[in-house]
Amino acid sequence: MNRFLKFLILSAIAFSYGFASGAGNSSRSNAGADPYSTYIEKYSSMAVEQQQKHGIPASITLAQGLLESAAGRSTLATRGNNHFGIKCHNTWPGDTLLRDDDAANECFRAYPDALQSFDDHSLFLKKKRYERLFSLSPTDYKGWATGLKQCGYATDPNYASRLIAIIERYALYNFDLDTEVVAEETAGFIAQLLRTSHPVRRYRGLHYVIAAPGDTYSSIAAEFNLDPEKLRLYNDAEADGPIKDWEEVYLEMKKDTGPEDVSKATIGQDETIHSVAQRFGVKMEYILALNPKAKDKPGERLRLRQNK
Repeated sequence: MNRFLKFLILSAIAFSYGFASGAGNSSRSNAGADPYSTYIEKYSSMAVEQQQKHGIPASITLAQGLLESAAGRSTLATRGNNHFGIKCHNTWPGDTLLRDDDAANECFRAYPDALQSFDDHSLFLKKKRYERLFSLSPTDYKGWATGLKQCGYATDPNYASRLIAIIERYALYNFDLDTEVVAEETAGFIAQLLRTSHPVRRYRGLHYVIAAPGDTYSSIAAEFNLDPEKLRLYNDAEADGPIKDWEEVYLEMKKDTGPEDVSKATIGQDETIHSVAQRFGVKMEYILALNPKAKDKPGERLRLRQNK
């Protein structure tokens, strides 16, 4: 990618983060650098290289790395250089780490460095399961995000929406482009990046948005002209404050029951019962009633539906 273009992208990301943090959350400190823009600056060249070698969109690689590793801050990333949440499966001969995910103490791959994690991620997607994705254009990030979910990369029902939200929030689609980008396109993606609106999505018939870093319930309520107290009620939030990065924020009351195709779910690493409730669009009180003895900690298995 052209160095000047890359500089423009990263500068716009940094400006956008500072603007959003100041406008959306006055209590948030601007002293520290945004971990997401830092991650993009550090690993974007690696992602572009993977696209050139394997045909996987750089935006998808970056978005998955940002989401799966919490911008390089997760235990898997810091202790095992695993940026993509790839599990051991039966053929992995290397080092491993145990972590709670879909079940307790699942086996994940560990790498000597981040580059080997990026290489292995590309090779992982070259498996037959994901073969149909390579018929898509490298610039079709929405098709790739949707296809990854359909092919079973993650069990999270809103996985594709999270990836798309990250890509559009940070204009990562520009890393998928050829080096020759006209000035109008460059200006266009910066303008797109600086938009503050959240695309409204649907899951189980419920309207929701994906929270970006720095979002609070009050800032999202103001954007959609909603009562902040009602928005917190919809999302089982007792008080206003920073929302977990890339978590669902429902614009209406959640369901009284879990999805028909998912009867149980496990609290993952860095998750809570509330995280599970948001992931599946279920009221907290319903989950707690079904699981009166459940502990709010990673690895705990939760029922989402009553036994028939």
